[in-house]
Amino acid sequence: MSIFSKKQTGDIGEDYAVKYLNKHGYKIIERNYRKKIGEIDIIAKRHDYLVFVEVKTRHCNPLTQPYEAVNLGKQRKIIKTAALYIAEHKLQTYMRFDVCEVYVDAGTLKLNKINYIKNAFERSDYDSYY
Repeated sequence: MSIFSKKQTGDIGEDYAVKYLNKHGYKIIERNYRKKIGEIDIIAKRHDYLVFVEVKTRHCNPLTQPYEAVNLGKQRKIIKTAALYIAEHKLQTYMRFDVCEVYVDAGTLKLNKINYIKNAFERSDYDSYY
């Protein structure tokens, strides 16, 4: 059992994800972009892509994989929120939806490992933005 709250664990996981992204050539544009429909943890730029990153932080050896929490409903919210971001900033760009799994020690929140999943999901043709 962890002595840290879910929010503390999630916040530190996002910090680790930002460090990982910076190390791998991403430029962080925004964190915790919130709209009524949903939130995007990290918006980053790499090459010609605007990358929307969902971060899932778990303690080591979870019963399920963190990416499994990014179900179809969550994906749709992220996609719609991303569309709002693009419209708000009047962007024309390639985009990608990634998931960053961050594994931390339950007692200390020290990083154990990161599993980064590029193109974890995509906007399908049957989904509309709005």
